[in-house]
Amino acid sequence: METGTVFPQLPGSEAKRAPEGDGGNGSVDGDAVRNPFAGLVSHLRAAWLSGKTRPLEYRVAQLEALGRFLDDKKQQILEATASDLGKPPFEAELSEILLCKNELHETLNNLSHWMKDEKVDRTLVMQLDSAFIRKDPYGVVLIIAPWNYPIHLFLVPLIGAIAAGNCVIVKPSEVSKKTERLVAEALPTYLDKDCFAVVTGGVPETTRLLENKFDYIFFTGSPPVGRIVMKAAAKHLTPVTLELGGKNPCYVSDTCDVTNVARRVVWGRFFNAGQTCIAPDYLLCTLEMQEKLLPALQKAITDFYGPNPRESPDFGRIVSDRQFQWVQRLLGSGRVAIGGQTDEAERYIAPTVLVDVQPSDPIMQEEIFGPILPIVIIASVDEAIDFINSRERPLAVYAFSSDDKVVNQVLARTSSGGFCANDTLMHVTLPSLPFGGIGHSGLGTHHGRFSFDTFSHARGCLRRAMGREPLNAPRYPPYRRENFGIVRAASRVPRKGGCALL
Repeated sequence: METGTVFPQLPGSEAKRAPEGDGGNGSVDGDAVRNPFAGLVSHLRAAWLSGKTRPLEYRVAQLEALGRFLDDKKQQILEATASDLGKPPFEAELSEILLCKNELHETLNNLSHWMKDEKVDRTLVMQLDSAFIRKDPYGVVLIIAPWNYPIHLFLVPLIGAIAAGNCVIVKPSEVSKKTERLVAEALPTYLDKDCFAVVTGGVPETTRLLENKFDYIFFTGSPPVGRIVMKAAAKHLTPVTLELGGKNPCYVSDTCDVTNVARRVVWGRFFNAGQTCIAPDYLLCTLEMQEKLLPALQKAITDFYGPNPRESPDFGRIVSDRQFQWVQRLLGSGRVAIGGQTDEAERYIAPTVLVDVQPSDPIMQEEIFGPILPIVIIASVDEAIDFINSRERPLAVYAFSSDDKVVNQVLARTSSGGFCANDTLMHVTLPSLPFGGIGHSGLGTHHGRFSFDTFSHARGCLRRAMGREPLNAPRYPPYRRENFGIVRAASRVPRKGGCALL
């Protein structure tokens, strides 16, 4: 998701230093003096072990505090994201505030139900017992967020972690500097400081943070950094969710409404100046469809951003000089058919469409994460599917067609984190759908109930009575063959529709 963010290369900044003390925190060096975050992790773990975060009332109070944070700091969030990314207020309010509010309300509306023990089926021998699944919090959770949606991508997992009863350390990205500062200064004033903390800093601080033992790590970023996080987690056998990125293909069939396709693709590709992990990364279509699409794409770009998108208040900027230079180099692939203008001083790259792109070109090797849309020519839907399947599995697959059979064919024969037909990005706006990658594009899911489940350990529980001991006798030694028949009959799970006597 966060292309170009690789720990060994990013400059660090000063981090908030935590109190010292080890407290069994499990850091690699085991010494809080050498690991400035050991005391903080230990403090949060002690709070979690106290049981403070477990009651429904506590979780609701902290979640409602997040709602007040969004309400009170709305203007500061809009200003910070505008400063960091040139993000238009409409885009910022939609992606950073409204969608977070939706997640929050979905969680508050359903949390009491989600927290209830889940009854499960029992065998004959267990009919007098209680068998259930208890949703336990993991403990102390680390959330590492990226810069492209600097509020949304820490707040949505934080909602799930709080709902599940965990203590949490949030690490916002140092690349989106103004938003990082806002989160570090404001968020702790809304949440319980014994259970929740914000840590700032760059690569050195994040590296030291990861040396500590956490009970769960949730990371959003690029696959290269995801590997680093997973390696650090493996030292403590810590479970992880990795929300990564990938080159999301967008197949456009010959049977579709070209105008609608162009408008929906242009919006999805150039939203947040293309710095969106689920943006359509490249188009797959026939040469005939490309000829129809190009004027429609140009018209959509002009309709949305005017004849000079650089002057549009609705088009963002690249987040940093380093990211700008990386994206600008990709313009050398294929041939520019639309756009292509750049201004390094403003970190501006125009909405751009490339044609004559070859699968071996640099732009087809990594996630673009900028306002560039390459078109790759294919001869048929079968060839498009083969092309998609020849590459790493993406975070999203898009398919446009007026023929449901074509859409179903792409859905059935490809694999991806998510799928959206005849639109872009919109599947991520539903908290009722899981969001997450597969393979190269990530591990695990979140959003709505899926966030609660991600940050909860499903604890299998059986409660039996102390009496009725004669019922247990057939399973005890000395074993008798005739007793096994009794044990089998009492503990078997029958196949539905089968004969109960077999």
